[in-house]
Amino acid sequence: MDPAQLPEKQYARLREIRKTYKVDFDPLRLRGKEIQLLQVTDLEPLLAGKDPFKDVQDFPFWVKLWEAAMVLADLMLTTPPAKEDHTLLELGAGLGAPGLAAALAGYRVTLTDYEPHILDFQRVSAAATGLKGVDCRLLDWLKPPDLPRFDTIIGAEILFREEFFAPLLNIFRSLLADQGVIYLAHDVRRKSLPKFLLLAEKEYEIAVSTRKMRSDDKELTIIVNRLTRRG
Repeated sequence: MDPAQLPEKQYARLREIRKTYKVDFDPLRLRGKEIQLLQVTDLEPLLAGKDPFKDVQDFPFWVKLWEAAMVLADLMLTTPPAKEDHTLLELGAGLGAPGLAAALAGYRVTLTDYEPHILDFQRVSAAATGLKGVDCRLLDWLKPPDLPRFDTIIGAEILFREEFFAPLLNIFRSLLADQGVIYLAHDVRRKSLPKFLLLAEKEYEIAVSTRKMRSDDKELTIIVNRLTRRG
C-alpha cells in the first residue's frame, strides 16, 4: 500500500499517527479479500512485557491484532448481511479488523472505541482498503452517546474487566435491534468470559462454537458466542 494514494484527509491522519507511532500497512488476507490494516510495527515499547491475561488494567488492548479478531473477521465474511442496509456495530474495535471485514461483506458498519487516536487508525485502514461509508465514533460504555439500534453487534477480546460487564449489558439493551444478534470472540484463556456469560444468559440465548488456529507456533482456541434476546 502506497500511503500517497490515500485521500488527502486520511493521508494527513497517517502523518499525525507517525509522529507518535512506528506504523505500516500489514495486509490481512481472508477468503480471497484483503484488508489494508494499519498496525504499530514496534509493539515492545507499548507492551513492555505486560501479559494481556494478567495485566488487564494496563494492557493497551487496542494496539494488537488479536487472534480472536481474525476469527471474528473471517466469520463476518462468511455471514452475509440478512438485508440491504444491514447495520453493524463493533464495540472496542481497536484496529477494526472484524468491522472492516463486515464492511467488505456488505454491512453498513460503525466502528467504535474510547480514544480519538484509535479511530484515526480505523479511518486510515478503511480508506486504504477502499471502503467508503464506514463510520468511526467514540463510545464510552459508561456514558454512551445516543445512537440508533443496530442489527448486529460484534466484539473481539472486549471482556477483560469485570467492572465493565454491567455497562456492556446496558449497551446491548439500548443498541441491539429487537431481532438483532451479537457475536463475541475471545481466547479460551480469557477467564472473565464465563463470568460475563453467566450474567448475559439471563437475557440472551447463547450459542457457542470454537475455532482452533496456530499463532507464534502455538495452537490457540477461540470461542465465538452468538447471543440473541430471549423470548
